[in-house]
Formats: sequence, C-alpha cells, structure tokens
Amino acid sequence: MNWIDLQSASQLTDIQNQSKEKYQLIFKHSTRCSISVMIKNRLEKSATPNGVDFYYLDLLQYRNISASIADMFHVYHESPQVLLIKNGECIYDESHNAISMDEISSMITA
Repeated sequence: MNWIDLQSASQLTDIQNQSKEKYQLIFKHSTRCSISVMIKNRLEKSATPNGVDFYYLDLLQYRNISASIADMFHVYHESPQVLLIKNGECIYDESHNAISMDEISSMITA
C-alpha cells in the first residue's frame, strides 16, 4: 500500500476535486492508540482495490486537519477512522474495528 501523507488542509480540496475522477480514501491514525496501529496493519496486509488514492493522516501531528475533515465531509471525528470520498462527498465512514478493506472494496465496485 502506498500511503500519501496528508499534511495540509489545502490537500483536502485536492482530495475533493480528485474524487471526481478517482476514489480517495483517508485513514485517520493515532500512533499512540493500539487499536489504530492494529487497523493500519490490517489495512496494509489486505489486497488493495485499484483506482483509489490512499491518504494517511497522523492525528497527533495534524489534529487541525482532522477537524477540517469533519467539517468538509460532515462526519464526526473518530480515531482510527476511514473515509471513502467520491464526487466530493464521503460515501463511506467507519471507525475502530469496523474498518474493513473488504467493505471498502465492496463500496468501490458497487
């Protein structure tokens, strides 16, 4: 899996715009949370669907970006959390142990 580091709020507009051409996934990760570490490892070991850009947000370094994500995509902040963006909208939002690459893949092929 090739993560794209999410390090600036301006990238959120890029993600929103790019989602009109290709699915965009944001993974919000807390490096201090054992559940988050487990979910990240599970995602990285899973087969990744084609046609998706995978963004990684380190919540401890970029907490302000997490707040911007919640506002822009109308979701509650959680950690760990994954958002799938298509056509500028969040079409899938899940957190903690409910995060599943199989479910993400089913949203992409739907």
